Amino acid sequence: MEGAFLLEVSRRIKEFRYEKRLTVQQLADRSGVSKGLISQIENGRSIPSLPVLFGIIQSLEMAVSSFFDGLNLQTPNVIVQRKKDYESFTKEDAKGFLYKRIFVKSLSASTLDFVILELNKNAKREEVTTDAFEYKYIIQGKCEYLINGERYELAEGDSLFFDGRLPHVPKNTGNDKCVMLIVYFFNQK
Repeated sequence: MEGAFLLEVSRRIKEFRYEKRLTVQQLADRSGVSKGLISQIENGRSIPSLPVLFGIIQSLEMAVSSFFDGLNLQTPNVIVQRKKDYESFTKEDAKGFLYKRIFVKSLSASTLDFVILELNKNAKREEVTTDAFEYKYIIQGKCEYLINGERYELAEGDSLFFDGRLPHVPKNTGNDKCVMLIVYFFNQK
């Protein structure tokens, strides 16, 4: 299963548990598993077996079809992640640490290239393509990405993932420079 799919399942378990006003311990007791396992599943650090997953869904008093309703298994060509949607999570025995998962994507073996790009206000370039998947995280400023004819507005804290083989170019739309973290995922052949 793909990482994003597993994270969505984890998120749904937590969301439905909150809706039912159940504690982690209560859901664990109903499901016949440990509190620690429920916590690890909800935080995307453990993959439940099918019997455990179905037991949790049953403990949430839901039909399996309702739990999975609307879950999209198709991978879009472009994924925009807004700062407001980053998932916060904690780890056991880590007081004062707040993690924010900004992006998860499973890919086959690849080479990673991490880059910081400073895009000045008047920077101009033609559309390009790369032989990599690209992840962009806006550290400072605002920009517009033109990808395969579609425009994506990004502000500080937003992120973007897309197939670099699509024609693309960024444009600084802020009043100052735009600074972004770029991670290139080059497939190894």
